[in-house]
Amino acid sequence: MHQIIHRVKTEITKTLILTALISSVILLFFSVGAVNAQSTQSGSTGLTGSISAPPPSEGPTITFPVDDTEVDDIPIVVQGLCPTDPADLLVKLFKNNVFSGSVQCVDGSWSIQTDLFVGDNELIARVYDDLDQPGPDSNIVEVEYDAEEIGAPVRVSLTSNYAKRGAFPNETLTWPVQLSGGTGPYAFSVDWGDGSEQDLFTESFPGTIDLSHVYKEPGVYNIIVKVVDTNGSSAFLQLVGVANGPLSQDTDSGEAGSGGDGAAAGGGGSTFSTGKTRIIWWPAALVVPFAVSTFWLGRRYMLHILKKRIERGEHPFADL
Repeated sequence: MHQIIHRVKTEITKTLILTALISSVILLFFSVGAVNAQSTQSGSTGLTGSISAPPPSEGPTITFPVDDTEVDDIPIVVQGLCPTDPADLLVKLFKNNVFSGSVQCVDGSWSIQTDLFVGDNELIARVYDDLDQPGPDSNIVEVEYDAEEIGAPVRVSLTSNYAKRGAFPNETLTWPVQLSGGTGPYAFSVDWGDGSEQDLFTESFPGTIDLSHVYKEPGVYNIIVKVVDTNGSSAFLQLVGVANGPLSQDTDSGEAGSGGDGAAAGGGGSTFSTGKTRIIWWPAALVVPFAVSTFWLGRRYMLHILKKRIERGEHPFADL
C-alpha cells in the first residue's frame, strides 16, 4: 500500500508541476497583454512610459524689431531673449499665427531670419522643451511690410509642419516643406548650416516639397530655405536640423497669442519623446501565488480521489 501511495504521490507531483508551469505561462501572457493594452489606451501605464515634466514657465522676448516697425524689404531678422532653464529650448516664431521659423536658444538669446506677409504682421515667439511642450507667449510685435508686390497677386509662401527634425550622422534627413502662392517655376536654395554647398533646384508647381540632406558630423544646425518664383517674389524659412538621432518636433502649436499654458497653448502632437523603461512586477506577483495554490490544491484533490479508489479496491490510475 505504501509503495502505491508513494508512486501515486510521485506521479501527481510530476503532473501538477507541469500543470502549474503551463498555467503560470498562460497567466503571465495575458497579464503582459493587459499591460500593453492599458499602455496603448492610456499612454501612462505599460512596460515603457514617457517621463512627464512641466512645460517651460518662462517665455521668450522679442527685442528687435520694435513694435510698429515698417519695412520695405525682406527677409528681416527677428531677435530676442530666451530662458536658459531648462536647457536646449527651441524657439518658434509665428507671423499672423503661421509658423515662420525656428532656432535653438543659445546662452539666453535667439535670432531668426524670416519673410513677412504684405501688410500687417503680428509676430509672436514661443519656447518649447524637448517634449514639445510650449511655454508662455512672448510680447507681440506689429511689423508692416509695405513694399509693392510685383507680379502675382498672391505672393509665394513657405512653411513646414516641422520646426526641428533629426537623423543619425551619415543617414538621410528628409524634411517636407509646404510651398504655396506665387507663380512657377520656383527656384530653391537650401543652406543646411554645416558648411556644405547649398542645394539648388527648381520646382514647377506648389505643394509639398521634400528636402533631403546627409550630415557627416553630429551637431545642431541652422537651416535656411529660400524660394523665389518667376516674378521675383521670395520666401524664407529658418529651421533646426539635428544630427544625433531621429526626432521630430512639429509646428501644430495652436494660435499664437492664445497663452502658453501647456496643451491649451498648443503642444501639438510631437513625435519626439523621452522615455524610460520600467519593469512591471505585478504580473509575477500574481503568477507565483497562483502557481503555488494550484499545485497544493490539485495535489490534495488527486490524493483524495486515489485514496478512495484504493479503499474500494479499484486501480488507482484507471482514468489517469
